[in-house]
Amino acid sequence: MSEQRFGEWVAVRRHGDAGRVAELVLDRPKAMNAVSTDMARGITEACAALAADRSVSVAVLSSTHERAFCVGADLKERNSFSDADLMKQRPHTRAAYTAVLELPMPSVAAVHGFALGGGYELALACDVIVADPTAVVGLPEVSVGVIPGGGGTQLLPRRVGAARAAQLIFTGRRVPAAEALGLGLIDVLAEEGQDGAEALALAARMARNSPVGLWAAKRALRLGQGTDLRTGLDVEDAAWRTVAFSGDRAEGVAAFNEKRDPVWPGE
Repeated sequence: MSEQRFGEWVAVRRHGDAGRVAELVLDRPKAMNAVSTDMARGITEACAALAADRSVSVAVLSSTHERAFCVGADLKERNSFSDADLMKQRPHTRAAYTAVLELPMPSVAAVHGFALGGGYELALACDVIVADPTAVVGLPEVSVGVIPGGGGTQLLPRRVGAARAAQLIFTGRRVPAAEALGLGLIDVLAEEGQDGAEALALAARMARNSPVGLWAAKRALRLGQGTDLRTGLDVEDAAWRTVAFSGDRAEGVAAFNEKRDPVWPGE
């Protein structure tokens, strides 16, 4: 396993012989991964590197802290901000959440402990959320006089519906893992302490498939969401055309007929 650092508090680790699974690691343990300006920059830079690396098939977003995935914005940093400082920070924090959301490959969040506010929004930006029983998720921003600003007001209703999202956002309620699974706030409930291993195993299963196919399928899912059916089918057709004449498609068909595992060219 290799590791590359992006600033002081973000790392990318490559897993497996081919390195097709990349783990984006939040590593600011003294602050429970609270997202400061510098950490936001690190997340953005790490995502840019992943997005440019065609050898990465699946990304996993994880935490090194034992009791938290991420507790959201660094309120200690913000307590020292003037209004002008806060406005200067906004492009950096928004860029970080957008960078996770726009990763071109499938992404899996591995959540344990607190995933609150911006922390839960980082998980929401991923395609699948794996959590263990210690996980507590929620968007409590209204309790400190703001609103979810990392995509929460848009991503949560797409997950659980408008009324349920409104109830959760307006109350700022923290939801434990078992209830979160039933509400659709998380997707997989792993055994305690196994969220990271479960997320990496899921990512490895995804990564066995065509990289070109994975990227195109994610693009179709994301771009078609919220459109009418006809528009969505056009989005799907456009994505299909990007893979239909690819080397991966040719290799997949050949491997199937030759009864062997495919060796994906990734193009």
